[in-house]
Amino acid sequence: MSDQRTRNVPPRPMPGPGGRGPRFGPSLPAEKALNFMPSARKLARRLKPHRLGLLGMLLLSMASVGFSVLGPKLLGQGTNLIFEGAMSQRLPAGVTQEQVIEGLRAAGRNSEADLLSGMHLTPGTGIDLQALSRILLVVLALYMLSSIFGWLQAYVLNEVVQRTMYSLRQDVEGKINRLPLGYYDKMQRGELLSRVTNDIDNVSQSLQQTFSQMVTSLLTVVGVVTMMLIVSPLMTVIAVVTIPLTILITAVVAKRSQKLFVAQWKHTGELNADVEENYTGHSLVKVFGRQREVRAVFDAKNKELYRASFGAQFVSGIIQPAMMFVGNLIYVAIAVVGGMQVAAGAMRLGDVQAFLQYSRQFTQPLAQLGSMANLIQSGVASAERVFELLEADEQSRDSSPAQSPAAADGKLVFEDVCFRYTPDKPLIENVSLTARPGHTIAIVGPTGAGKTTLVNLIMRFYELDSGCITLDGVDIAMMTRDDLRGRMGMVLQDTWLFSGTIRENIAYGRPDATEEEIIDAATATYVDRFVRSLPDGYDTVLTDAAENVSAGEKQLITIARAFLAKPSVLILDEATSSVDTRTEVLVQKAMAALRSDRTSFVIAHRLSTIRDADLILVMDAGQIVEQGNHTELLAARGAYFELYNAQFAVPVAENI
Repeated sequence: MSDQRTRNVPPRPMPGPGGRGPRFGPSLPAEKALNFMPSARKLARRLKPHRLGLLGMLLLSMASVGFSVLGPKLLGQGTNLIFEGAMSQRLPAGVTQEQVIEGLRAAGRNSEADLLSGMHLTPGTGIDLQALSRILLVVLALYMLSSIFGWLQAYVLNEVVQRTMYSLRQDVEGKINRLPLGYYDKMQRGELLSRVTNDIDNVSQSLQQTFSQMVTSLLTVVGVVTMMLIVSPLMTVIAVVTIPLTILITAVVAKRSQKLFVAQWKHTGELNADVEENYTGHSLVKVFGRQREVRAVFDAKNKELYRASFGAQFVSGIIQPAMMFVGNLIYVAIAVVGGMQVAAGAMRLGDVQAFLQYSRQFTQPLAQLGSMANLIQSGVASAERVFELLEADEQSRDSSPAQSPAAADGKLVFEDVCFRYTPDKPLIENVSLTARPGHTIAIVGPTGAGKTTLVNLIMRFYELDSGCITLDGVDIAMMTRDDLRGRMGMVLQDTWLFSGTIRENIAYGRPDATEEEIIDAATATYVDRFVRSLPDGYDTVLTDAAENVSAGEKQLITIARAFLAKPSVLILDEATSSVDTRTEVLVQKAMAALRSDRTSFVIAHRLSTIRDADLILVMDAGQIVEQGNHTELLAARGAYFELYNAQFAVPVAENI
């Protein structure tokens, strides 16, 4: 598919060995600064179908937080019972609290009098253990209920997040199938895989870790502030004035870390692409001794990822220590003011204790909200990359209502077909030809002449700029792609076999084929003869990249797959270029059986393999410069004659 690789698109500065297809740089959109709010809103809309689950999670969170924030208030009452019971025991029996206070003031001990005036004392009695036991049992029940509702809330949230990710993965899978071939030409394979796997996983983890904590933290702040107002409005003001400072710190740090998180995931995708590329071509790397260069490129990308990741985590990590510092300042201020309030008799000791607990409960969720900023930014950065994929331009929709040829003869007609990958670079210009049913049309020409582009247009991998192509009298643009491609078979130079049995790989061409039809297809294409020699026969499982069979055997399996599909039009793109001469004979026989009674397009650089073609098209710079059969073109002594002599002149001279 050489003409695709010569398109006018920016190449990578240092392409790694072993890559397949065009190798281009990372997609440009990932380089811009994170567009936080639009991406966050899109992510929020993904949760909308699960609003009932979210409502249930919110109610459970409210119950969990509500029970939790009541605890300190009740514990404060327990502290009052203990402290005031101990103080009552030290006072003489038979007098009232008021009499004790008046006696202290008369003695000039006003500080002690003020302290006792804020308590509820019964002189001569001790600690009310029965009341204290009731309070402790109630507190224990509250904390148990809080934990139970918290567990239920986490369970519901997990269900919502996982269903959302399930839906997102389905949408991404569907989108991948609707994207045009040109998108994959411009996107590195590792970069695309990173978006589909790493980025979606990061979004899932970010939602899972932050959503529950964020809701719980916000509800805790509201609940705690309410209880603080009940206990002491004055000290509540001291605690609440720090909220603007918290928001300011979070906003300043978050703004600086946004770009770093975008860079982190961009470099993650680039590193994945580099690793995937070099793993695919690891044998070539070793053959040419390029380990040092490959390692240098990897080290450079790894360092870029390290710097971006370190910077993002370090900058965003400043938030939590800053929040803890602010929280400690609040704690000290409340302890001082609370102590003065108790000494003045304006508050009871248990209320101060409860307020100190509430101050911790107040500053802790604020610190958690600050610390979640890095997770939120990282998750939204990944979400933006996924949404870029989901929002990429799709291939044009099939015509509605669609047309379908009544016959299945395989007659293809090109009428003034024009196509170019980029507007300023013409490629296919005003091509007209007729492929008659049952004929074999060979396409030859130099690299970049447009041979593979021509067959890609037949398959509608790309849409025409002008002109039309008809199949059995119907414009292929008016057919559905499934209908069009269901009438065609394609065998490429790069064999694609998946990890499965040989039987399953052959049946991929027609999943409903019977065992007998699979065997017949394998026999006709010379697959059966080598499969019978394998220990597991057709149940032999092909390894990753089908390395447990030879290149020629892989090619024969792909031909058997096409044979089983029974296409009316067959496309063979350099199907014998990577096999040895002996295997090529078998492949040629298999292809001859496959081409029988079918319209066939054969792209070949070995001109010896297409001598018997009914029509040979000689292409150059996107145009058909000659056409005819082998004998006619040699007699014309034109472009085909030059190509033919270029291939065979050297061997002839060597034999002489």
